[in-house]
Amino acid sequence: MQNSRKQKLMIVLFILFGSAVTVGLVLYAFNQGLNVFFTPTEIVDGKASTGQNIRIGGMVKQGSLVKDGLKGAHIEFVTTDFNEEIPVAFTGVLPDLFREGQGVVADGYIDADGVFQATSILAKHDENYMSSEVKAALEAGAKKQTKAAVNL
Repeated sequence: MQNSRKQKLMIVLFILFGSAVTVGLVLYAFNQGLNVFFTPTEIVDGKASTGQNIRIGGMVKQGSLVKDGLKGAHIEFVTTDFNEEIPVAFTGVLPDLFREGQGVVADGYIDADGVFQATSILAKHDENYMSSEVKAALEAGAKKQTKAAVNL
């Protein structure tokens, strides 16, 4: 093979290798930053795996909020879509509008004990707003309850 052909071949191979590495890094970064939304019913059904970064949405169950003053800002509560319930643990500062009976969206992961370990909490923004994800999940839960009641 001639020197100029070898040189062109090496350039093409270098560009292909560089492109493959770039695509691999982009896909890896995308996968790490991807948070898929699940409802408590979907989590109980096993659609979310342990340790996977996910987003959970629902309502904060009345009477479930426990603040642990000994550990600082450690909070535990239960989120529900009115079909299933998932316990949530969070350490940090809660949004001002966070309270029982209100919609909530939390980012985090499910630990080995089945507790959702939240890394961030988003609460509703005013009395008329509810996240479209939470609203759809609650409507689906209400439809499921209605079907179950009709089948009895």
